[in-house]
Amino acid sequence: MVQGKRPPTMVDVARAAGVAHITVSRVVNDEPTVRPETRDRVLRVIAELGYRRNDSARMLKSGRSTMLGVVLAGSELFELPRMLLGIEQAAKDAGHWVSLASWQGGTHEGLEQCLGRLVGQGAAGVAVIADRPLALEALLRTVARVPISVVMSGNVANPAIGSVELDQEEGARLATRHLLDLGHRDIVHLSGRMGAFDARARVDGWRSELRAAGIAEPRVLHGDFTAQSGHALTTELIDGGRVPTAIFAGNDQMAIGVLSALAARGFSVPGDVSLVGFDDMAGAEYLVPALTTVRQDFVTLGRLSIEVLLDLIGGGAASHHLLSPTLIVRASTAPLTARRTGRRGTSAGRRPPAPR
Repeated sequence: MVQGKRPPTMVDVARAAGVAHITVSRVVNDEPTVRPETRDRVLRVIAELGYRRNDSARMLKSGRSTMLGVVLAGSELFELPRMLLGIEQAAKDAGHWVSLASWQGGTHEGLEQCLGRLVGQGAAGVAVIADRPLALEALLRTVARVPISVVMSGNVANPAIGSVELDQEEGARLATRHLLDLGHRDIVHLSGRMGAFDARARVDGWRSELRAAGIAEPRVLHGDFTAQSGHALTTELIDGGRVPTAIFAGNDQMAIGVLSALAARGFSVPGDVSLVGFDDMAGAEYLVPALTTVRQDFVTLGRLSIEVLLDLIGGGAASHHLLSPTLIVRASTAPLTARRTGRRGTSAGRRPPAPR
């Protein structure tokens, strides 16, 4: 397109391709009634002229929007790219596009304003990716003019809002049960930020699985889902003369910090301490040793949030989905052998090596 001139229209495409206006419309909307040679000619002209479909005009004419809003409610949304990939794929497959907005906490009025901006842009519905109880409280009181689905947030007690969640508690139970099955009884949990639903649910799962095995759980050490906190908490354990046989880290980032702290003090994984993470982040299989972890299918999570939203847009009732995680066993966990138990005597029986 020449600078300063108006953008090409569908009429321009039709004239250049030698077809009717309705034929161009059918090609643009991927309708199957156009002959292949005609479709190819129209697509070639579209590329040459740089024509772009005017979705705003289509919305005004049809009364239907092709835009879906996505609100990021929180600043520490781990594995967000994979969730957004699922959202984008599902929206595209349904003939929609996505507009992003951010809300970092505050009152429910503030969230309603954020939603209102997306509605003002023509959003037919909004998916909210939330990581904090504050978002839940705001959503409970939020009255929006469009359908809403919520992902990664826990239980939403608003009957008008659909939700999609990964079973965080079951994932923690899988991790803890795996370590118990390997013979470990001294299993410490290093939690993530307790303001997040995920962290609290993982603590509950770890605790309930230990109780089911008749084991009194040790004190939880609270971190913030970062590798730095995993390193600091593990160093705190070692310096206190308390080295458990197994550690369940709040997520894979924290597990990286655990690996670093143990290696710095001369402990091996899994020779001295078995380690389990959570998330199965990209590259977890290339850590040394490869990390045993709980896999969350973030792409499916994002895709399903859009499917729930589209059902609401179509007039369906709000639905709620709880996705099951999967335990991925790799080299960072091993059975608690008689030799190892005898060497320690108790979980705290071995003195940590002096700092290097």
